[in-house]
Amino acid sequence: MKTKQEKNINVLSLFDGMSCGQIALDHLGFKIGKYFASEIEKSSIKVAKHNYPNTIHIGNVTSIDSKILPDIDLLMGGSPCTDFSMAGSKNGLDVNEVQVYSLDKYIELKNNGFTFSGQSYLFWEFVRLFKETKPKYFLLENVKMEKVYEDIITKELGVEPIMIDSALVSAQTRKRLYWTNIQNIKQPEDRCINIEDVVYDDSYKTFTNPRIALSKKATKNYVKWDISGKGYWSQQDRAYYRNSKMCTLPKSRAGSKLNIVVDYDNNIYRRSHPIEVERYQTIPDNYTLVDGVSNTKRLEMVGNGWTIDVIKHILKYMKF
Repeated sequence: MKTKQEKNINVLSLFDGMSCGQIALDHLGFKIGKYFASEIEKSSIKVAKHNYPNTIHIGNVTSIDSKILPDIDLLMGGSPCTDFSMAGSKNGLDVNEVQVYSLDKYIELKNNGFTFSGQSYLFWEFVRLFKETKPKYFLLENVKMEKVYEDIITKELGVEPIMIDSALVSAQTRKRLYWTNIQNIKQPEDRCINIEDVVYDDSYKTFTNPRIALSKKATKNYVKWDISGKGYWSQQDRAYYRNSKMCTLPKSRAGSKLNIVVDYDNNIYRRSHPIEVERYQTIPDNYTLVDGVSNTKRLEMVGNGWTIDVIKHILKYMKF
């Protein structure tokens, strides 16, 4: 779907990563005036600049002076989720035993040189810039979290979140919350995409181990095993069937956690190829293939990014 648009829009993308939002806007045909990106991870910046040379990187989100920016048409970002995630610390917006539940409290602590722990407190920088830039549209993405923190975000942004599972548009299960003032968004239609639909190289990094057969168990979507015998059943000790969805892409150690069943009876499994990992997120093939960026970094930034087709689905409702 290409949009009809008369004006060039200015975009401020916080926690921009490798510019997943810019991919979505590009594919939708939006005309970009200036695209300001706040990101500090060097490999992600390198990938973004390689694909979109006109990206204007403006450094750490905590240092952005909104007064130097032009009028912003779209503010978007996925603030760090580690402290919000049910699988993370669950500290949410509690920082060093201090409850940071309002922008005023955050600004007070920041101005007094308070030492913040974790990263999820950076949500308040999104709120700060949201209030300062007053964009026509905004989009904030984050993980499912405890209701107390979800309610704080909802109150600050003035809209209820929409929960969309990437499984509807991709071969990956990924439930995320999206806060936006873009109107009339519906759930995407289910495209019924499985791992087998995005396979690129079925011979990539195959492996086997006779000890897998001693402990393997079959579940609905994957095979799991416990070679250690200690009952860990870790994420890296499983492999997904081709006719199922891949798990939510992790940020760390993705190379060993995204396994696919090649031959169940003979205990042959393989790793996911980097292109397949990109496809789980509906990112263009080899978008992250850039000189000086390792495969480990490629997988990390993809796992830390957005599902492009979900973002496209949301942004296509914007009207300029």
